[in-house]
Amino acid sequence: MKVLTVIRQRLGWKLFLSYLLVLIIGFVILDVTAELQTPEVLARNITTLRAMQVDNPDLVADLEAHLQDAVHDQLVLATFVAIVAAIAASIFTTRRILRPIQAMTLASQRIAAGDYQGRIEPPSPDELGALATSFNPMAEVLDSTERRRIDLIGDVAHELRTPLSSIRSSLEGLVDGVVPCEAATFLGLQREVSRMQRLAHDLEDLSRAEAGQIRLELRSVDMGELINSVAARLRPQFEDKGVALRLEIAPRLPHLQVDLSRMTQVILNLLGNALHYTAPDGEVAIRAWSDHAELFVAIQDTGVGISAEHLPHIFERFYRVDKSRSRAGGGSGIRLTIARHLVEAHGGRIWATSAGLNQGSTFTFTLPLSP
Repeated sequence: MKVLTVIRQRLGWKLFLSYLLVLIIGFVILDVTAELQTPEVLARNITTLRAMQVDNPDLVADLEAHLQDAVHDQLVLATFVAIVAAIAASIFTTRRILRPIQAMTLASQRIAAGDYQGRIEPPSPDELGALATSFNPMAEVLDSTERRRIDLIGDVAHELRTPLSSIRSSLEGLVDGVVPCEAATFLGLQREVSRMQRLAHDLEDLSRAEAGQIRLELRSVDMGELINSVAARLRPQFEDKGVALRLEIAPRLPHLQVDLSRMTQVILNLLGNALHYTAPDGEVAIRAWSDHAELFVAIQDTGVGISAEHLPHIFERFYRVDKSRSRAGGGSGIRLTIARHLVEAHGGRIWATSAGLNQGSTFTFTLPLSP
């Protein structure tokens, strides 16, 4: 039983036994073939001897015995050589197969233990090499995701710590009589509570989006009116910061089957992102148009821009372009990730373009005209 257990658990033994089984089958076939062919060969030799007028029964029997012995000896020798060759081939092949597998096993164990730095050198351009090549990008993605998760935890802790500290200070001041008990004080407390609620809602939306649990309540919506209403809702914030908000909406935009609240959230997230990264005296433009298949909405700003290496990752979860500025007011990119999931849930696409740092950026998303 122990032998069978070891064989089941060891790929090398399985490969060796497979080679040995092939050899045994080949030996049996050769032996049977030799047994069937030996009488025919012997009969031909006897016919030759009789043609030479050699008719000695003892010679014929001796010839038959020697012929069979020679055949069996050659088969045994060939089998021994084949077994040795099988062992050598098994050792060589098993090492080539097991080495990358063992490396991937060790690397996966390190990843399971929290070490995401392990990489594998592709051993060859075959299937094992392809497996090792696919393992490395997976490890890189896990490493990147883990680092962003850690950053997110730090950001969330910071975002919660700031309003909680403000609320605690205000309450202690109210208790001690240092802070006046007036409407302005309670409005400040309300703003801090709203800030924490927004963060909690964003995290909840992100969790649902990542789990694919976004439920859409589709209805016919005039996209031109929707964009105008969202812009009017945020215009006071643009005016307070001194950023111009310009609309370029094509006339007679088509009505689309969308979830009104979710699509409002998409435009709010993109507009809020543009406002945050645009300095005073800058400008944000909303453009909307359609072709025969899709409706396009582009939000262009004159803000800090995005460098080329960050553009492919800007919508990834937990991704932050500028880590030095994120905690002070940049967030962690949660809302852009949510916007991507909401657009894709409607069957659309979303992407970002930028000429580089300090040259502004454009966030564009499309929605299909047919649901």
